[in-house]
Amino acid sequence: MRSKKEILEIMKIFEKDKPNPECELNFHNAYTLLVAVVLSAQATDKGVNKATESLFKKVDTPNQMLKLGIEELKKHIKSIGLYNNKAQNIMLLSKELVEKYNGEVPHNREALEQLAGVGRKTANVILNVWFGEATLAVDTHVMRISHRLNLSNGKTPLAVEKDLLAVLPENYIKRANHWLVLFGRYICKAKNPLCLQCPIQNYCTSKDKKIES
Repeated sequence: MRSKKEILEIMKIFEKDKPNPECELNFHNAYTLLVAVVLSAQATDKGVNKATESLFKKVDTPNQMLKLGIEELKKHIKSIGLYNNKAQNIMLLSKELVEKYNGEVPHNREALEQLAGVGRKTANVILNVWFGEATLAVDTHVMRISHRLNLSNGKTPLAVEKDLLAVLPENYIKRANHWLVLFGRYICKAKNPLCLQCPIQNYCTSKDKKIES
């Protein structure tokens, strides 16, 4: 694992390149963000946004989702992987929000993680993106990039999260997920990384790193 100094140097380069990175999922409020994040598991943000474009014109509260019903929900999200399970979880969490939280998304990690289909990663996204907390969601992009750049030796998402939280200041923690996700999505791709466009290529020691001839 790199030194804290090197990790902060990398983050400073990300900050210079994208000082205000944003979540690429489309949402109207905390509830639609929650639904979008649940749908995004093993799916692309682009695919989720396409599916929710018409859905969120009809639904932006748990009550409206319950009135829509699971079969209609499935019609909207059938282009997304695992849509049957995701539809069931969305209906269950919508029911839980109505019955336990008066239809509001709770600003509480434990409460969020008890909702159907919501784990630590999803809770971290909600707490960060909607509530502005210094949390760091570790998805496949963050996991892969953290290993590729030697930011963490953690074998699990939680271990990687803990490694990064231990070295990053709060203002970087708030943006680190977005930086690493966008970097992994558009530059350091799993297949055919765009090494010649990489702003941190001097820090990369990956064996498949491409250099100018």
